[in-house]
Formats: sequence, structure tokens, C-alpha cells
Amino acid sequence: MSYCLYCHQSYSETWSWVAFFGLKTEPLLCQSCTVKLELIKGDICRICGRSFSLFPEQYRQGDSCYDCIRWEEDEELAGVLQQNRSLYVYNDFLKEVISKIKYRGDAELVKGFYPVMRSKLKGISGDTILVPIPLSNERHYERRFNQADIIARGFNRDVHNLLERNAHEEKQSKKNRLERMKKKDNPFIVIDNNSIRGHSVLLIDDVYTTGSTLRYAAKVLIEAGAISVSSITLGR
Repeated sequence: MSYCLYCHQSYSETWSWVAFFGLKTEPLLCQSCTVKLELIKGDICRICGRSFSLFPEQYRQGDSCYDCIRWEEDEELAGVLQQNRSLYVYNDFLKEVISKIKYRGDAELVKGFYPVMRSKLKGISGDTILVPIPLSNERHYERRFNQADIIARGFNRDVHNLLERNAHEEKQSKKNRLERMKKKDNPFIVIDNNSIRGHSVLLIDDVYTTGSTLRYAAKVLIEAGAISVSSITLGR
């Protein structure tokens, strides 16, 4: 008998990730919770990984969504983020799960995503550096942990905390879409350029919303000498 990391209800292991995802590993979330997660699959934007099935056809052009087309028209940020891939649609259930992790301190809950995360990392070069998106010092002090760092450690690869935030910012969750995409000073700095130079980088974060955070982080990494920068997030 096991206990679900989210709802804490006991469940039998007769159902498994093998049946649900084809993964041979012990389940950490019960079936009732797992089926509420919507895996992103099918036709997606080649850059941000957004599922084309979730918005009208007129909001895409070829293999890209309009959001990414607008980013690629930005002289400062065009091309800095090669691609993003997210595991799940950011639906109401995943929103509640991530809120429980970030704002109620349930860091252990991240482990429920590790089996699927590891399957998504297959094919990524062993030379690629995993870099979590950092929190500000103030936010880290409030939470006592960085959820992106804990997510990154689930890939069973070395994690390199090579980014810092310049200053404390207003929470992204309090900004609307236009505010998130508005031009701003880059909030990130690279701690050690030598560790970045000549390497590909995989950024890790919890949610891709507009792509602003990941692109600004990618920009300073490219300026520090990274060959390319991509990202993986739990939600999109």
C-alpha cells in the first residue's frame, strides 16, 4: 500500500506508470490524481511546445504560434531560446499542485513528476548543462527552497546553479500577460562564464507562461558563451 504525494490517500500499486505512461517505476501519485494531469502531445509549436489543439487555428502560422512569432521579431530576444518543451497543460489541477509546492512549502510533491521528467530527458546530450531558473534572495528566503532546482534534480543529472537574479521583482503571478511580455531590464546575471562557454544549456522551470523569464535567462547565457539554450518546464 502506498500514499499519494498530492492527496495523501492510500492506493494499491496494481495500477502503475507502466500502464499509464509506459514507464517502469513505482508510482508516486494515485491514479485519481494522475488522470487529472494533461500530457502535452500531438501537434505543438516548434519553439514553445504549446499544443495547437488548445487554441484557434488563426493563432498559428505554419509550425509556430503567434506568441513565438512576436518573440522572434524582437531584435533583442530573437533566437535566444531554441525551444521549450513542457510536460503538461497548465490546467486547474496542475495550477493547484504547483501552488501547493511553491506557496505551501510541499517540495516533496515535485517527486511525483520525476518518472515522466526522466523519460523526457532521453536523447539530451550528456554534455548539456542543466541550469534551474533562480529565485530572488527574498523569494528564496520566504520559501526556503527553489522549486526549479528541485525539479532539475529529478533528472538524475548534475545541476548547475549558474544564474542569479539582479534584484527582487514583483511576482510573475501578479502580472497580466502584457506586463509579463513588456520590455524590461534583464533580471538575470551569469555567475561563472567559464562554466557556460562552449556548452549547450537546458533551463529548468515550473511553468512556461509567456516565455519572458526563459528568454531573458537564455539571453545572458548566450552572451556568456553558451552554444544554444533550450528549456523544460512542468506546465505550459
